[in-house]
Amino acid sequence: MDRLVNTVRPYAWGSPTALPELLGQEPTGEPQAELWMGAHPGDPSRADRGDGPRRLDELIAADPEGELGAAAVARFGPTLPFLFKVLAAGTALSIQAHPTLDQARAGFAAENALGIPLDAPERSYRDANHKPEMVCALGEFEGLCGFRRPAEAARVLAGLAVPGLDPLIGLLAAEDETEALRTTLAAILTMDGPTAERTVRETAEVLAERDGLDPDGVYAPYARIAKDFPADRGLIAALLLNHVRLRAGEALYLGAGVPHAYLSGVCVELQANSDNVLRAGLTPKHVDLPELLKVVVFEAGAPDVLHPAPVEGTPGEELYPVPIDEFRLSRFTLDGREREIDGRTPQILLCTAGTARLTSADGTTLDLARGQSAFLPATGAPTRLAGTGTTLFRATVTV
Repeated sequence: MDRLVNTVRPYAWGSPTALPELLGQEPTGEPQAELWMGAHPGDPSRADRGDGPRRLDELIAADPEGELGAAAVARFGPTLPFLFKVLAAGTALSIQAHPTLDQARAGFAAENALGIPLDAPERSYRDANHKPEMVCALGEFEGLCGFRRPAEAARVLAGLAVPGLDPLIGLLAAEDETEALRTTLAAILTMDGPTAERTVRETAEVLAERDGLDPDGVYAPYARIAKDFPADRGLIAALLLNHVRLRAGEALYLGAGVPHAYLSGVCVELQANSDNVLRAGLTPKHVDLPELLKVVVFEAGAPDVLHPAPVEGTPGEELYPVPIDEFRLSRFTLDGREREIDGRTPQILLCTAGTARLTSADGTTLDLARGQSAFLPATGAPTRLAGTGTTLFRATVTV
């Protein structure tokens, strides 16, 4: 077992207080957005096995089968196939979507062929992997997820009575829902500069008025976005998306192509080991419209909120089901009784409440306080878990 030393990424949208509070640290006054746990080369965790801290990706590369197990290496290759995070949103993240595996491979190869540096701001593909993801709320968590039905989106836009939105309302009336959503999003992102500036400004002003009259109504989350992004055309794109509010323990799974943006709150996030993002607004970063329109899946419908289900054969474990094998997220609520997990797959354990004691087959123990995490190599031997009033999230794979 390895206690992990993890990196916090200070993106501008992060909360200045949520991650310090989880980690038991003093706030710096600066936004702290994401705590990364895993072996992504962008910010790998570190572990000390007696000779000083070493990068987890380097430890895995030195002995892939010893760290990940032969079955995981055969299935996913010699790298940890998932990236585990704690995400703390103080303001909205960019509206974004992620590619399929084939799209990621093709896009990464194409940008490499063009000689675009990996850290270039105009780069869309920073690796050749897809990025399905799951978020599980640690408290109240808000986001946007998937498209509204075009008729519903048209009603939301019409309710603002902003003249510049009328052409978009007309596009949403197209008989084919996919085409209606595609052409409307493209029209928002290609609207000429002066028209976009005027329409976004007037939309932001009306949203502020609506929020004052009905602070809990349908426009409330978009009014908050408008305060932070009063000149970003992504504000209009956001109105096409479903607003969703999660309670603690509820989760969302987002497959390839699903447009989304997280708005506020703290969650654990588990995803395939990738950093590929196609953006559609609410950001000063690059928006690659042609590639975005290739990646986004223009399907309407309300998002499915997931609840965990007990795992047969593992008392105390509750699983959040997903349709892929690169990651598996479950949760233990420890009540004083010892629990056991198998060691056939690589896993990261994260404590989000109380204190957990991990005991390996040879009797070695490791205590995890709130906000701490551990990497368990795939030794094949079980690990025992103990704690009272403890919540422990388990990230692993299915093989």
